[in-house]
Amino acid sequence: MNTTQANIYLVGLMGSGKTTIGRQLARRMGRAFYDSDHEIVHRTGVRIPIIFELEGEAGFRRRETQVIAELAQEGGVVVATGGGAVLDPANRACMKESGWVIYLDVPTHILLERTRHDTNRPLLQVADPAAKLNALRTERDPLYREIAGLVIDGSRLNSQTAVSKILAEWEKRCELST
Repeated sequence: MNTTQANIYLVGLMGSGKTTIGRQLARRMGRAFYDSDHEIVHRTGVRIPIIFELEGEAGFRRRETQVIAELAQEGGVVVATGGGAVLDPANRACMKESGWVIYLDVPTHILLERTRHDTNRPLLQVADPAAKLNALRTERDPLYREIAGLVIDGSRLNSQTAVSKILAEWEKRCELST
């Protein structure tokens, strides 16, 4: 893989730090940064909960697949994906073929703390958000791991440390590809 044109994709459950780490990583690498959820909001002009309300999760996922396919064509960008992007086999294949995937694996209790006041997460607007996060982890963890070239244990890392680990691994990959 041509490392200068390879995209870097961050995957993981909501609240795992994909956007925060992605922005910092892109800045340190001198690359453009995209958040697939923010791209959907920008293109539609409406917040994600409204898309879920009007089109359902299936409608949102169709938009997500289109955005990921378009971002994959950019080349040399850092992309924070939505937590459920891995559910679509086309998204998994697209990310794996066009770049390097990093799974930010963060324990449920930390995710719950980070997302508990966020009303912009429709899947967590339920009576028991902890149970929902556990169910999402059970469903998605194998898919994240299937495409990940690197798994970052986010249980004890701050964003700067995670970015440093990612950059160290990236350097190793670049050295191996030359």
